[in-house]
Amino acid sequence: MPISVDLKGQVAIVTGSTSGIGQAMARALAGQGSDVVINGLGDPAKIEAERAQMAAEFGVQVLYHGADMTKPDEIADMVAFAKARLGRLDLLLNNAGVQFVSPIEEFPIDKWNQIIAINLSSAFHSIRAAVPIMKAQGRGRIVNLASAHALVASPFKAAYVAAKHGVLGLTRTVALEVATDGVTCNAICPGYVKTPLVEAQIADQAKARGITPEQVLKDVILAAQPTKKLVEYDEIAGLLVYLASNAGASVNGAALSIDGGWTAA
Repeated sequence: MPISVDLKGQVAIVTGSTSGIGQAMARALAGQGSDVVINGLGDPAKIEAERAQMAAEFGVQVLYHGADMTKPDEIADMVAFAKARLGRLDLLLNNAGVQFVSPIEEFPIDKWNQIIAINLSSAFHSIRAAVPIMKAQGRGRIVNLASAHALVASPFKAAYVAAKHGVLGLTRTVALEVATDGVTCNAICPGYVKTPLVEAQIADQAKARGITPEQVLKDVILAAQPTKKLVEYDEIAGLLVYLASNAGASVNGAALSIDGGWTAA
């Protein structure tokens, strides 16, 4: 039987998808024929322009829901909105996330609470709302955009590392609970990704350290990433589309690294 990753007729929610990795993942799913609910922060006019452009470019339905990822009721409403407006829910991609770096003894309590809420608890709330829909359909895919930091730690990132380790535990628990319902739950664990935020960090660190951007990339940003290259959006999207398709039906409870070998050691 030919392998197909056609997602026509499917419906996806992608949290944190008005910029960066989430936006690229939403576009990848739409490009394979899936209707998509996007979510995230930003200028309303820019979000609407992106939503309309994506719908026109790929010929699918693209809707926006502005759920705040720190508010459980709004997250549940987003899932209900997708089902009500588009008729089903095939893929939930929990991508929303924030970061803050500080020594543990100085780590602001409000930042800890924010990161745990957005990076971990929001995934719990969205999965909790999505699973009954997927079970009723007899099919569903839950993908949590974790990180290499779901598998290894780095200093000064206590909340982020704790949240991402928690995401992996949540992924594995949900995978076991839904295994006989036609639903899967997996985590994608990228290393450093080529995003505007990372590229800005390279320029800033080059100036601060008095070295070239190339040296920052190789010796600072990618010190732990053996390939010495940033992960590309398309590389993450390829795995996501595979997991969303029927070809990925037996992948369940997995932590799938895309990190250039960072976690191989």
